[in-house]
Amino acid sequence: MKKLLISTILLLGMSMHVSAQKHPPRPPVPSRAEMINLKSRELDKKYNTEKKMILKHPLLSKKMKQDQVRALTEKYKREKRALRNLP
Repeated sequence: MKKLLISTILLLGMSMHVSAQKHPPRPPVPSRAEMINLKSRELDKKYNTEKKMILKHPLLSKKMKQDQVRALTEKYKREKRALRNLP
């Protein structure tokens, strides 16, 4: 009888413990403007790091660096324009 009482108390306690666990709250959904600002900052950071890598490259000539930076800038402007024109 004692074992039955102990096992039921343990079972009841465990079931209450499991049901008492709360799920973490969902993170707030960012607004459209916040999302655009976040993506814009990420794009700026990516552009700056790639530009630094190109300019510090030891084997590229000055002309090749200029061409690559120009292409990178065009790509950056195109992505920024697309980001601003999101529906």
